[in-house]
Amino acid sequence: MIRQYELVERVKAYDPSADEDLLNRAYVYSMKAHGSQTRASGDPYFLHPLEVAGILTQMKLDAGTIATALLHDTVEDTVATLDDIERVFGKEIARLVDGVTKLSRLELHSEQAKQAENFRKLVLAMSEDIRVLLVKLADRLHNMRTLFHLKKPEKRRRIARETIEIYSPLAERIGMHKIKDELDDLAFAELNPDARDSILAQLARLRSEGENRVQTIITELRELLASEGLPEATVSGREKSAYSIWRKLQRKNVSFEQLSDIMAFRITVGSVGECYQALGVVHAHYPVVPGRFKDYISTPKPNGYRSLHTGVIGPGRNRIEVQIRTQDMHEIAELGVAAHWAYKQDHQPRPNGGEYRWLRELLDILEHAQKPEEFLEHTKLELFQDQVFCFTPKGDLIALPRGATPVDFAYAVHSQVGDHCVGAKINGRMLPLRTQLQNGDQVDIVTSKAQTPVPGWERFVVTGKARARIRKFLRTQQRAQYMELGRGMLMRQFKSEGYEFTEKALEAATKIFQQPTVDDLMAGVGSGLHSVREVFHAVFPGHKAQAAPAVREVEEPGVPTIKPKKARKESALPIRGLIPGMAVHYARCCHPLPGDRIVGIVTTGKGVTIHTIDCETLESFHESPERWIDVSWETGPDSPEEHVGRITVVIANEQGSLGTLFTVIGKNQGNVIHQKITNRSTDYFELLIDIDVKDAKHLTNIMAALRATPAIHSVERARGR
Repeated sequence: MIRQYELVERVKAYDPSADEDLLNRAYVYSMKAHGSQTRASGDPYFLHPLEVAGILTQMKLDAGTIATALLHDTVEDTVATLDDIERVFGKEIARLVDGVTKLSRLELHSEQAKQAENFRKLVLAMSEDIRVLLVKLADRLHNMRTLFHLKKPEKRRRIARETIEIYSPLAERIGMHKIKDELDDLAFAELNPDARDSILAQLARLRSEGENRVQTIITELRELLASEGLPEATVSGREKSAYSIWRKLQRKNVSFEQLSDIMAFRITVGSVGECYQALGVVHAHYPVVPGRFKDYISTPKPNGYRSLHTGVIGPGRNRIEVQIRTQDMHEIAELGVAAHWAYKQDHQPRPNGGEYRWLRELLDILEHAQKPEEFLEHTKLELFQDQVFCFTPKGDLIALPRGATPVDFAYAVHSQVGDHCVGAKINGRMLPLRTQLQNGDQVDIVTSKAQTPVPGWERFVVTGKARARIRKFLRTQQRAQYMELGRGMLMRQFKSEGYEFTEKALEAATKIFQQPTVDDLMAGVGSGLHSVREVFHAVFPGHKAQAAPAVREVEEPGVPTIKPKKARKESALPIRGLIPGMAVHYARCCHPLPGDRIVGIVTTGKGVTIHTIDCETLESFHESPERWIDVSWETGPDSPEEHVGRITVVIANEQGSLGTLFTVIGKNQGNVIHQKITNRSTDYFELLIDIDVKDAKHLTNIMAALRATPAIHSVERARGR
C-alpha cells in the first residue's frame, strides 16, 4: 500500500508547487470514509482508490486529479455526500467526483440500462472536464487488474466485455494507447483465455527459434540510421500484443503462421524533418510492403496522434512495421490527452473535452437517443470501428468509421447538413447516398431545404450520430402523423354520432386511458393503441350507439368489399400528407394506388394499413368491423409522391423482347424498381414487375401500351402476391 507521504512525494517530484494540503486531506478523508470496507480479494477497500491515484501519478497529473482519484468512490460506496465533498474540498473536486460516480442508486430495469445510464453521465461530465475520463480509465484499469478475485464468471465476463467495447475504445480515442493495450489484454484474458494462451505460446516458440530477433533488428536499424546521418535516433522494438494479433487474425481470416508482421519497431528522432529523413533511409534499404505506408504527421488522427507508419521486408527478410516520430509525438502517443494535462513547468493551456470532435459527437448522440440502451448502441458504433478519412470541398478532414456513407459524412459536417441531404458528389461524380466512402475521397454534399431524413437511411448509415438523429426525426414525425390520423378518426366518429368534436371533450378520457395529454390520447388512437369507439364511449358514457351502417358486404365468395355511403367524400378520412411507413402503410399484398377504391385497417402500434377494396387479405378482418375505417386519397394532380404498382407480364422468349418491355415502360414515364421471373418455359417468360407510378391511371396507361406491343402476350395487375 502506498503510504500518505509516499503519494505526496510522488506528486511533488514532478510538480513542486502541488497543493500538499489537498492531497493529505483527500488521503485521510477517503481512508476514514471507507473505514473497514473490504474488496472481493479481502484487501481493505481504500487500497483501490489509492492504487487509482498511483496510476495517475505515473501520468504526472495535477493534484486535483489525484485528489479526485482518492475520493472517487466515497459518494457511491460510503455515507459521504457530494455536499460533504464540496464543503471540505471545494466545487471543482466535487464536480470531478460527481462525474466519475456511478448512478448506483438509480432504479433501472436492466443491467444494460444501468450500464448505459452510467455511461451517459460519464460522457456529460467528461465533456466539461476530460480529467473525469482519466480518473475513470485508471479506475477501470485497477478493477481489471483485480478482476480475477470476483467469484461469479458471468460478472467477470460482463465487466470484461464492457471494458473492451467501451473503455478501451475511449482510451484509444484520447490517445492513451498504453492503457488501451493493457485493458484489451486483461479483458481478452477473461473473454477468450484459450485464444490468448495459444497466441502467447506461438510467440514464445518464435522467440526460442529466432534467438532474439527483435534485438538483432534493433541493432541493424540503429547502425543504418547512424551511417546515414541520424546518430541521435533511438530505436526500440516489441512484439504486438496478443489481443492485437488475435484481432488481425480475425480481420484477415488467416492463420498465425501466415501473419508475418507481428513485430513493431519505433524510431524516435529530434524533429519532423528528421522523421521524413529516417523514412527515406528505411525505404531506400528495405523493400516496402505495398499499401502499408500511412502519414499521420501531415494528417494526424482525431485524437492528436502523429507518427509515420510503414511496413517493410526488414533485416533477415522479416516483415516488420516501423513507426517514426519525435519525442513529443511519442509522449502524446503513449499518454494521449494525459500528456497535455500532465504538470508542465510553463503551465501550458490544458484542453477540456470540448476540443475533441468525437466527444462533441457523443454529446449529439446523447441528445437524440430516446433510451439509455439506444445511446449505448450508437456509442459503440461511434467508438469501436476502424476509420476512413475523407475531405470536404474546402479540404477539411472528416474521420468516419469504415463503411460510412455520404449520409454519415453529411451528419459529421453538421446535423442540419445531414437532415437536408439529397445527394452527394464523390470525387466529382454524383453517386448514390448508400455508397461506401474510401480513404481520401472528397465529398460534396448537395442539400435542399425541402428535404428531411428518409426512413430508409437508417438501413445503411453506420455512425451513431447519424442513426440517432434519423431515429429522433422519425419518432417526432411518426408521433405527429399518429396525432393527425387520430384526430381525423375521432372527428369522423364524433360527426357520425351527431356530436361536435373538441379537444376539451377528450380531457376526461385522458385519465381513463392513462395518457398524460390529449395529444398523447389522439396519438394512441392513430397508432391503434386505443380504438375510436372506446374513446368516444369514454367521453360520452351514456350515449346509445346507433345501428352500425353497413360498410362491408361480401359481393363475391371470399372477397370482402366496401359499400360506400352517399356521403363518402365528406366522411372519408383523407390520407394526404401522411408519410408512408409512419402512420400509414401501403399493403404489399395489393399495392394500392391513387385512384383505387381503398379501405384502412387499424393495426396496433402501426397505425393504418391501406388496402384496395377488393384485396383478398381483407377477408381475415371480416370479424373485426371496429378496425375498418373509410379513407380516401384526396391527393392533388401535382402531388410529388410516387407509388409502387405491381403487374404480371407474360412475354415471348425471344431476343430483345425484355429490352422492348422496359423501353415501353420507360417511354411512358414509369420506373422499374424490381422485377422477378416467376415462371419460365421454352416459349414464354412470366415476370412480376414493380413500377414507380403516380396513380392508378398512370399504371393503366403503361399496361395499355404494353398490351399493344407484339412481343408481350398479356399484362395484368398483380393482386394478393
